[in-house]
Amino acid sequence: MESIIEFFGSQKSPVIQALYAGLFTWILTAIGAALVFLFKSSNRKILDTALGFTGGVMIAASFWSLLSPAIDAVEIQNELGLSNLPSFLPPAIGFFLGAMFMFILDKTIPHLHIFGKIEEAEGPKTDLKKTSLLVLAIAIHNIPEGLAVGVAFGALASPEFSSVFTLGSAVALGIGIGIQNFPEGFAVSMPLRRAGFSKLKSWQWGQLSAIVEPIFAVIGAAFVILVYPILPYALAFAAGAMIFIVVEEVIPESQRGGNVDLATMGLIVGFIVMMSLDVALG
Repeated sequence: MESIIEFFGSQKSPVIQALYAGLFTWILTAIGAALVFLFKSSNRKILDTALGFTGGVMIAASFWSLLSPAIDAVEIQNELGLSNLPSFLPPAIGFFLGAMFMFILDKTIPHLHIFGKIEEAEGPKTDLKKTSLLVLAIAIHNIPEGLAVGVAFGALASPEFSSVFTLGSAVALGIGIGIQNFPEGFAVSMPLRRAGFSKLKSWQWGQLSAIVEPIFAVIGAAFVILVYPILPYALAFAAGAMIFIVVEEVIPESQRGGNVDLATMGLIVGFIVMMSLDVALG
């Protein structure tokens, strides 16, 4: 683990660090999707547990890696005379705006959740095939994850916030997001395989769903660096976007197959893993 932190520490630009972290999460998605070459079918209980795990990681990351540092960042800004706001206000505003951002995307981009039928597609009506709608859904899901990673590394460019956000905590967030992307890649590629796609095609579409993560990681890092006073808002924005995805998509999908207890325990384990990573490395 120390070697990983040293590797990121050797990269001087937070934008480059964010890019590498985003690529890492993308690679783990691709590896998870590659399981389609090894298995002929998937166990719904395993998929539901994995989705619950994903939700747990995202919830823990939203608080430990984003909201809590956002509140601390406001307090530091107040101490430095850069602002005079209640410590909860900027995070609350950012959190709400992040959720609204995902709400707008959810209503304006046609997509289909993992276990949904084509007639259950959300957003504007479209002639897109089920495959494209499914990939769009996962891509939307991955946008806040990419932003979260980018904002975390972008925060490192502001020396006054060094006590709030460390390289270790940013790396922990990247690792946590990457870990939960592994089963997510499998959860995308296997339904495509069952739908009649070749193994190669299923893998290609499965890994493609995470391509937005390195892109939005770079965007998030660059934006925070350019306008660093908005750091508390940006951190909370990413948290709000992730919580929206968890409540609107991940938890309902994980319990749709009737494996409620397994999905719930998966969420608990995911929360513990992400919390442990953040506390241990942060």
